[in-house]
Amino acid sequence: MPGYSLAPTNGGDELADESNSDGGLTTMSPTRRKKMAIETSDSRPSYKKKTSRELEMTPLSPGSDGVFERFDDEIGEDGLHVAQMRSTVLPLWFEDWLFPPHLPRQCQLLRVENIAVPACYLLVGLLLGLSSPLINAYPIDLGASEAQQTSISAIRNLPASFKLIFGFLSDSTPLMGYRRKSYMLRKSQLDATPSVPPDDAPTMPFLSLCALMAGMGLWLADVMGDSIVAEKAKLEPPEYRGSIQSSCYAFRFFGSMIAVPLGTYLYSTLGPFYVVVLLALLPLSIIPFVVTFNEIKDLPVAPIPEQCQEIFNTVCSRAVWQPLGFVWTYNILQVGNSAWKQFLRTNLGFTACQLNMMLVSAYILLYAGVLTYKYYMINWSWRKVYIVTTLLNGLFSILQVLLIYGITFGLSPFLFAFGDDAFADFLGGVQFLPTTIMMVHLCPSGSEGASYSMFTTVNNSAGTLSVAVSTMLLGIWDVSKKALENEELQGLVNLTYLTTALQVSGVFLVFLLPQYKEDLERLKASKTGTSKIGGVIFLTITFSSIAYAIAVGLLNIIAPGWMGES
Repeated sequence: MPGYSLAPTNGGDELADESNSDGGLTTMSPTRRKKMAIETSDSRPSYKKKTSRELEMTPLSPGSDGVFERFDDEIGEDGLHVAQMRSTVLPLWFEDWLFPPHLPRQCQLLRVENIAVPACYLLVGLLLGLSSPLINAYPIDLGASEAQQTSISAIRNLPASFKLIFGFLSDSTPLMGYRRKSYMLRKSQLDATPSVPPDDAPTMPFLSLCALMAGMGLWLADVMGDSIVAEKAKLEPPEYRGSIQSSCYAFRFFGSMIAVPLGTYLYSTLGPFYVVVLLALLPLSIIPFVVTFNEIKDLPVAPIPEQCQEIFNTVCSRAVWQPLGFVWTYNILQVGNSAWKQFLRTNLGFTACQLNMMLVSAYILLYAGVLTYKYYMINWSWRKVYIVTTLLNGLFSILQVLLIYGITFGLSPFLFAFGDDAFADFLGGVQFLPTTIMMVHLCPSGSEGASYSMFTTVNNSAGTLSVAVSTMLLGIWDVSKKALENEELQGLVNLTYLTTALQVSGVFLVFLLPQYKEDLERLKASKTGTSKIGGVIFLTITFSSIAYAIAVGLLNIIAPGWMGES
């Protein structure tokens, strides 16, 4: 390999040329020359500290177009930054896209030692997307009653209520010395083993067991991915906050976007067997990435009482309970019109195929919303994002009234409804990331798994309560199937006005939301920055929400039909 001289001149700012083996002097092309410095110990003061991307050198051997030597910043065993040279044939712009130079190496997700993280998010999206058509259609084909269908769906989602337990277990009980990667391997086993299909059609108990075990693996993977991202996000430069999360969730929604139509196609053309086989094999594909994942082994773990106290101190901070109180209240107010799908089928004659097309578009537009925030809105204030998206959502929600009255501006009812619902899903994707970015910056070090799981549980539980509220609103006006069949639509119009008003009303609480991460820090430092009462209220809401979700799930399993299903 050709030699290089890093002997600094003029204070270390220039690169000295070196004679090659033939005695000639090789000079660098100005167009390919960049600065580079190596961070060294104090015993080598002749080198100035700069980033590893500041200097790039061409090879001393001629005739090597497109192949050049690169120096990358590495951490040596002594903790010092050293330069590691490698050859690459990748164009610089492509390599910078793969490994963003503005992020530290630990945050460059597509490197070999980090790629398990985006792979985990992609896998979660693929499994969610592939299993949705199976869970929706397979029980019906097996002759399941409506109550049994509800039970199987509840069993699949029940492990989501245990996310806090998964996170706390990972934080406090490492396996084989690792807090994250060992649990990621366990989740692959949970996902794959119970999904092996039997020779004959499964019974409902067997199908329920498979759904439960697959759900355990799915949500365990979700918690492990979130925990790792919460740790790595703290290493991001302030001006690039949220870039890791936006990338990871883009992988997740991309997986769901392609898996839903794929799962629907496979199920409708080849049957459930190949969908189940794919669900069994996909979790095994992540094992090589998990093995190469770079996690420090045998890190000291704080005692469980100390971790619990740290989490309690965190939730007592105004920087936690105030913004998350807004998120919880705002999400409850996003009440949907539960009679809307019935109107689409009964009055507009939408087919199952058209409704499935709207479902597929929902995943596509969610993905588009995440990408829009990642590339165009990531520097917007959190308040601005919520204000703009809330008002736009209210505008498109009120357009449902026009569809009820048959005013579609020359468009077919399907296209009009399709555009309305699609844009609402797009706005949901835009709103998703600011909340998760804020939650990451609230996690205390060492308890990222439990704390982030708790924050997301609060967020998700509000959505569950919102569904319950939307169901209760059905009794205010007559929006039954019989009324819709008789073209008695005034109740549906009134319900649309009410749900739209509730959705938009959340904008009046946006002052509770910090604008930027710096505002979170100011809340922590304020005179009213800590409140045990606020922390107790927050924990009460959190555990009450978890208890409600578990109770509903267990009732659907133990006493199917308790909600009035047949």
